Amino acid sequence: MKLKALIVDDEFHARSNLEMLLENYCDDVEVAGSASSPSEARKILKENDVDIIFLDIKMPGEDGFQFLKSIEKKDFGVIFITAYNEYALDAFKADAIDYLEKPIDIEELIDAVEKIRKIRIAKEPITFNQDLVDLIKSVVTKQMDFEKTSIPTKDGLVIVNNQDIVHLEASESYTTIYLTDGKKYLSSKNIKIFEENLNPNIFFRTHKSHIINFAHHLKEFNRSLGNLAVMSNNKQIPVSRRKLTEFLSKINTF
Repeated sequence: MKLKALIVDDEFHARSNLEMLLENYCDDVEVAGSASSPSEARKILKENDVDIIFLDIKMPGEDGFQFLKSIEKKDFGVIFITAYNEYALDAFKADAIDYLEKPIDIEELIDAVEKIRKIRIAKEPITFNQDLVDLIKSVVTKQMDFEKTSIPTKDGLVIVNNQDIVHLEASESYTTIYLTDGKKYLSSKNIKIFEENLNPNIFFRTHKSHIINFAHHLKEFNRSLGNLAVMSNNKQIPVSRRKLTEFLSKINTF
């Protein structure tokens, strides 16, 4: 039987590469759609029933976990795609949930597809365990905590742990990075570049001029003086009206 698949990944080359691998090594899989964002994926799902979703974990704005939570009827297997090497995830390969590491190993791809194919052939219901997804999220997020960021300065480069960044503030084409130890660095990179490269499970752009580390350093949200995110260094960061709904959605997952 043919399995219908949906690929969700914000990187064009990653989508193209996976589609090529499926075509060459999994001839029982038909790609019903390829989406560059969760919103595009939801549109495809409205028009197509799929058996498998190949889902990138780290995407800007809405990540793979948030996308999955937004789908009510989960009658499909999920194969997460991650760039993070985490052997502890092996324990979570169960039911119709699996994961593949980038770059994708052909044998692991074939095995993951085969697992879901057997469920479909046996006409068994898809067992979808949200607790399992939450465990995968926690493992991946912990590994992301150890990521580092290089900050170009007038003297060269400063390398900092991402978990030590409290918030970032734009000033014209420059960005100031505030750290937990009270130090701050002025970078020649604009804030958009930092937004694209920082982990969206940890960092959130609250305003055109501000990014906060909401996962580690958000202390409170205060409406009394306007919509303000109060950070662990007691700095008050504005949350724009346009970003407010998404921001509240982020912090309500704690």
